[in-house]
Amino acid sequence: MESWKLVWRKGFAPCLSTTGLMALREALIQDDHRLTQGTTTTPPPMMCVSEWPVEGACALGYCGWQGEGLTTVTEVEEFFARTCYEADVRMGEPAGCRYFLNWFDDTPRAEMLRDLLEEVERTLSERITGEPNPDAVKSSTTTEPAPKRVASKRKSKKKSGNDVAA
Repeated sequence: MESWKLVWRKGFAPCLSTTGLMALREALIQDDHRLTQGTTTTPPPMMCVSEWPVEGACALGYCGWQGEGLTTVTEVEEFFARTCYEADVRMGEPAGCRYFLNWFDDTPRAEMLRDLLEEVERTLSERITGEPNPDAVKSSTTTEPAPKRVASKRKSKKKSGNDVAA
């Protein structure tokens, strides 16, 4: 399994509300220009605009903004940081969230929209039925070694979505 999918499934998806995932699903289907790559929020999380209303956000920020009703840059940035921390804890790896974040930021938009929509629909289907939806995800039988524990910042060296898997 690609590392970004593993982090999405085990790290992020359990932390995000169904309402947030449904909002993200609609953004992916509609190719909403407010779903941004390469940034957490628009405007950026700077002190001088911290109380400004959000105009765009990454996938995680979008879930908090459109799904949870958060409105300001500070609120969405705090949601993003908290969700990343929770994902890292779930993955048992400091900065483990980077595999998803790097994939989301660096993947061509059309591919990101298609692949993340597949994962969001898989997650929503599991929540409704209690079982994985085989039609919403391609199964993977390949196993790879566990990831090395290396911390990274949001904009680190580009890593492919196939670097790590459990």
